[in-house]
Amino acid sequence: MARIAGVDLPRDKAVLYALPLIYGIGKHNVRELVAKAEIDPAKKVRDLTETEISHLREIIDRDFQVEGDLKREEQGNIRRLIDVQSYRGLRHRRGLPTRGQRTRSNARQRKGPKKTVAGKKKVKK
Repeated sequence: MARIAGVDLPRDKAVLYALPLIYGIGKHNVRELVAKAEIDPAKKVRDLTETEISHLREIIDRDFQVEGDLKREEQGNIRRLIDVQSYRGLRHRRGLPTRGQRTRSNARQRKGPKKTVAGKKKVKK
């Protein structure tokens, strides 16, 4: 198994599909990365030579921010929004959508499971 940026890449996948498993490298970045490393995108991870793997590691370390560093920066950005008490920071703090989506009927992913609130009982006449 090739280990790049602290992630074990699956041996049976092609390089094109294995590299996006690294946090911070997406489908579009992979093509650029493979072109710089001069590796065939269809080549399986198990078929990569040690020099190709080290070349990939070097390019990722130099040109991309991945895994822990990227997560730390994202958390710092969110912390800054909360500290300056911006609207987006408030939404982050409350666990609600930050980009203007409706929350009356959706946003279950952010809000969590439904919490039923008891309603007013109807009075019989």
